[in-house]
Amino acid sequence: MSDVTGTARWSGPSAEMAGQRNARLACLIALVAVLVLCNLANYAAPDMNYGWDVRVNCAAVEAHVDGLDPYYVKNLKGTRFSYPYLPATLDAFRPLCAGGFLVDHRRGVFLAIAVLCSLLLPGIGRTRSLRDVALRGLYVLGAFVGFEWVLASGNFAILGGGLTAAALALLLRPVKPEAGHDRNDAPRVAGAALLGLVMSFKLVFCPVLAALYFLPLPRRRKLVLMTVAGLGFALPILVSVVFYPDLFSSWLLAITGGIPGQHSVQIEETNPSLLLWAQTIVDRVGLADSKPLVFAIYALAASALVLAPLGCSLLRAVRNNEGSLLGRLDRWLIDHPQAAMRITVLAMYGLYLCSPRLKEYAFFELAVYAAVLIVDLPAAALAAVLTIGVAVPTLVSITGVTIEGGFVQLAVALMCFWILLLDFRAEPERLEQKAVRP
Repeated sequence: MSDVTGTARWSGPSAEMAGQRNARLACLIALVAVLVLCNLANYAAPDMNYGWDVRVNCAAVEAHVDGLDPYYVKNLKGTRFSYPYLPATLDAFRPLCAGGFLVDHRRGVFLAIAVLCSLLLPGIGRTRSLRDVALRGLYVLGAFVGFEWVLASGNFAILGGGLTAAALALLLRPVKPEAGHDRNDAPRVAGAALLGLVMSFKLVFCPVLAALYFLPLPRRRKLVLMTVAGLGFALPILVSVVFYPDLFSSWLLAITGGIPGQHSVQIEETNPSLLLWAQTIVDRVGLADSKPLVFAIYALAASALVLAPLGCSLLRAVRNNEGSLLGRLDRWLIDHPQAAMRITVLAMYGLYLCSPRLKEYAFFELAVYAAVLIVDLPAAALAAVLTIGVAVPTLVSITGVTIEGGFVQLAVALMCFWILLLDFRAEPERLEQKAVRP
């Protein structure tokens, strides 16, 4: 009787505290959702100043159809921006631009694709629930105001986000002990190829493919997936070289600034990346022309803020195993499949975050990676990533303070990365210990 009474005595306050914590978290989620919806509503009314990227892309497709070189801005109707994608994409994007449907209805189409991302994104060691889908959807739509920039600019990063979500759904399938044969890897092979294809849209993001090594699979199977991903990345480039040789030469000129008098990709181009942050530091100390110093600071920042903490967390996880470092890592990943899939996505997030050309709209794709991880967080960490990653940048945007040319998105994305990494370091085996539900 005393045991029962004692249990009741202690379970009462704990249950009450848990209920209060859940109520506060629910209120925070509701508040964040309202902020995100209000912010996105600003883009509901037609405005010819919005959607410039989709107009550029479809103008390039139309120029290609008309037999003009789409990499020369003078051949694109009504725009001063250049077409950034490989020549192989001109025919691939043709159905999207046919009849002007995408240009006229991009808001609805982009919103539908963003919602589809939340439906496609997998859980890690969890059964699918409405709560998880809603949280992923909220993060995809609101995190780092990346989707706001996609919606405003009409950028085709929306396609990258949708394909990334599909690739993750294929790659992060539950690992079954009896599934040791290669035929069971067919979905993962498709996911790796798809992820490689996504990286070919913007070549600077290709280091993300290295994160496939952290999947909880034997080394040979992981190397096969990485090879397939590399082939998926190279295929659009090879197709462009073989079937569009003249356009490929124009593309190289366009992205390297070889076509005078038009927009091109340069290190000086405004973007909230670690590279531009390094450039800003060098400018302020009066060494604006020192490119080696810029890249040195950039490499140091990426290592100190992202890569080294990630590597140290992995070393900490495998420190008690025996054998070579790589062997210990392989065994630990296989023995802890849920934690391995979590660190895989976290590594993708970190490598993407280190990109030298992280434009404002690219934070939408970054949010897709993060949305996989947030649903498994404890209440306090979840409240932190929702506040820092969604509420703060959304409030900044709602107040009318422009984030273009600043580092708000980068700062909040870095803080969310650290929260996710600290949670992993604290409880790397939480999902295995608590089975399906955390």
